[in-house]
Amino acid sequence: MVATAAKASERLVRLPPLELEGMLALPATAPSGLILFAHGSGSSRFSPRNNFVAAELRQAGLATLLFDLLSQSEEQDRANVFDIELLAERLAAATEWVQSSPELRSMPIGYFGASTGAAAALVAAARLGNRIGAVVSRGGRPDLAGEALAKVAAPTLLIVGGADTEVLTLNRAAQRALHCTNRLEIVAGATHLFEESGALDKVVVLARDWFLGHLAGPRARR
Repeated sequence: MVATAAKASERLVRLPPLELEGMLALPATAPSGLILFAHGSGSSRFSPRNNFVAAELRQAGLATLLFDLLSQSEEQDRANVFDIELLAERLAAATEWVQSSPELRSMPIGYFGASTGAAAALVAAARLGNRIGAVVSRGGRPDLAGEALAKVAAPTLLIVGGADTEVLTLNRAAQRALHCTNRLEIVAGATHLFEESGALDKVVVLARDWFLGHLAGPRARR
């Protein structure tokens, strides 16, 4: 059954340490897990691509949290946009907030990272260990996670467009540094933003199955 917007629960939340705004959305049915989104450089929680993916994940029974990693003033300094350590700290702080919430703390947690946000997700996952159940990278730069890659325990899926050749090369190199369960999926013909017809739909299917398989077990697949 597809959850409709009327049945879903959405509310604005504020996350530490700077009271950054985020949108927490719960599916109509009991969630199988909660996916935190880490957007890439030049993007925000309003990213149309991430919001599309999040809506589809909610239809599959997953809760989602899209939030800003930087304040508006911080975004003015382009160095902050590419500060992976800073972004990872913010993602880890959001995770701590989730796991301290009586409403949310029992949910398995997954990370969905895009572009530089994927590197932040992997660094945060490396720090938090088995508290993170799965990571998905869409057109990400996992190579920017550096030495943290070898410390990631969460099963990690790297999704790259087949026509995004430079990023594909970087993802192949990053995959070799991972010691966790991992897979590289190439969406044929897709470029960096997955703007081609049907490309983002394929991302949704891959991400959904990865999260449901690793957060909720095989029987949660649809």
